[in-house]
Amino acid sequence: MARTFFSPALLQKFTAGILAVVLAGSSGCAVAPSKTVTGAGTGAGAGAALGGVAGAASGNTSQGLLAGAAAGAIIGGIIGLTQEIKERKEQDRLAQERAYQQDLSKTRSTEAKAKAEMDEELAVAQGFRISDIELNEAQKKVDDATGRLAKLREERNTALSKKKALDDAQEKLLTTEAEVARLEEELARLRGEQSDAKTTGSQGASSAPQKTPKA
Repeated sequence: MARTFFSPALLQKFTAGILAVVLAGSSGCAVAPSKTVTGAGTGAGAGAALGGVAGAASGNTSQGLLAGAAAGAIIGGIIGLTQEIKERKEQDRLAQERAYQQDLSKTRSTEAKAKAEMDEELAVAQGFRISDIELNEAQKKVDDATGRLAKLREERNTALSKKKALDDAQEKLLTTEAEVARLEEELARLRGEQSDAKTTGSQGASSAPQKTPKA
């Protein structure tokens, strides 16, 4: 009995036909069949190889190729379709999340704008109820408070200046007293050495032999 071998082109057409059946059998799923086609083609190739080996062992290579390619295409197509469905769901979820964040940002911006307008209207209404006398009194209080603040700051700066001047004077006093003590000690030491030198000279002169005058 003659054996028929499928060419790659015939195998691709066969796989595409099986893929069409798989897609038609899915319950109205509008998913782009890119991964499905890839999975079906990969499954058909692998299934055909396995089917060819099994068919050769049983003496019917053509039927083995056909059965293996069909089973591989269906399994591969289902796997690819499942992956695409998962990816599409994830994309839809991310799109919904972005849309929600955009709507939330718009809502917050609108609320902030409305609050600012309401606060401004409230301020205008309160401004109409303020009299010139009330405004002048408030300004007078501000001037008085400003004057007290300036006076207190001046007193504070004066106290700091006094403290600094006192610290400088005390430091200068300590330095001066130390220098005075150093000079007194130095002069006392020099005076002592000079006194010792005079004493030694007078003692040497008195111990020298006296010459007897000649008759």
